[in-house]
Amino acid sequence: MSDRRTFLGVGVGAAAAAVLAGLPGDRGLPRMARLSEATAADESTDPETFAGDEAFWHGVRRAFALEPRLVNLNHGYSPNPESVLDALDRAVRRISRAPLSFGHWPEEGPEPARESVRRRAAVLLGCNAEELALTRSATEALQIVQLGLTLRPGDEVLSTSEDYWAMWNTWQQRVQRDGVIHAEVRLGAPHPPVGEVVERITKAITSKTKILLIPHVTWLTGHVLPVAEICRAARERGVLTIVDGAHGPGHMPVDVRALGCDFYGASGHKWLMGPLGTGFLYVRRELIRDVWPLTPAWGPREDIRKFEWVGGQSTAPVLALSDALTFHERLGVTRKAARFRFLRRRWTDRLGAQPRVRLLTSGDAGRACGIGSFAIDGIEPAALVRYLRERHRVLVRSFGVAEWDGPTGVRVAPNVFNSAAEVDRFAKAVEMAIRDGMPAGG
Repeated sequence: MSDRRTFLGVGVGAAAAAVLAGLPGDRGLPRMARLSEATAADESTDPETFAGDEAFWHGVRRAFALEPRLVNLNHGYSPNPESVLDALDRAVRRISRAPLSFGHWPEEGPEPARESVRRRAAVLLGCNAEELALTRSATEALQIVQLGLTLRPGDEVLSTSEDYWAMWNTWQQRVQRDGVIHAEVRLGAPHPPVGEVVERITKAITSKTKILLIPHVTWLTGHVLPVAEICRAARERGVLTIVDGAHGPGHMPVDVRALGCDFYGASGHKWLMGPLGTGFLYVRRELIRDVWPLTPAWGPREDIRKFEWVGGQSTAPVLALSDALTFHERLGVTRKAARFRFLRRRWTDRLGAQPRVRLLTSGDAGRACGIGSFAIDGIEPAALVRYLRERHRVLVRSFGVAEWDGPTGVRVAPNVFNSAAEVDRFAKAVEMAIRDGMPAGG
């Protein structure tokens, strides 16, 4: 019987292991439920203890269908567990058989399964369900706000030099279309101390600044910004805050109320490992009316669902997102975050000892989670990425000046199914490139 469509964990501490050993086999509880009981059985176990338990994470890996010859450390988009792929397939087939039963028409009202996903996602983000729109991506979520808020010529929007390129392009459209001013704050790589990050951004706010857009986790270097402190300073100055949370939910704990932001856009297909075509937009309830949807919709202007209508679209990805949320919830975000930090430290500690390696991500506690970046003096990032892929079957991502206002480098982003041995394989390959050089052409 295949284990990939179920979720088996082993080696999770003495009490949890005992639960696993004492449960019946495939005739008993589904293995995902078995893992839930197993991890709950040892609640005293610190997540950091689970972080280095390779047997436990090997069990997680078995929930995925992965290319066995590749070491994939580039997770801007994450593979889905097979349970999610199965759910997506079922949803597509059901919709194809009876599309009108899935809420495609406004007179039918909200589709119950979709509303269930909304409620669960609201718990994930720490907000009320009536403040959360289900979008097709983090990019769409953020653009709804960037393009939907009223701005006049001369108004200023402020962001950092580490915004995702699509968000930068969106501000440029408003510059060209509406005559607004777009200003940026440079933070450098690695970022300066937390207090200086807050100070640089706060000092850049002027009397013309209306909106501040900041990333929760920077997409290339993986820095976690002090969002709560920044949002508090912005609110004191009457500035609305948009947080790009594309790499937040599923990667680490998120509580938008605690962050104090006005808007938060997130992805369902990255660290939550849901289907492509899923995302979230949090809008503080009293601001929903002030934001125009990208596509004119029916219904009250105060209804968060006004942001979801974009014409004909399949509801299958949103419905399958329910299974991704289940996978995430049963694994636990604190365990995931601890594992991500463990894997990042494993390669940064090793490569950071190399004289020619420059770590571009701060190693301070709490300032990064799973994503990290580095550069090597004398080695072009794109060439190193090509060498790792072609000679060692290791996938990472290079970035350059065309993507952000900072140094060129290589991004490394492991996921829950990556092993410590795979991270070591990557680090060893980089050490070989430094020591022996790389053949021409990679």
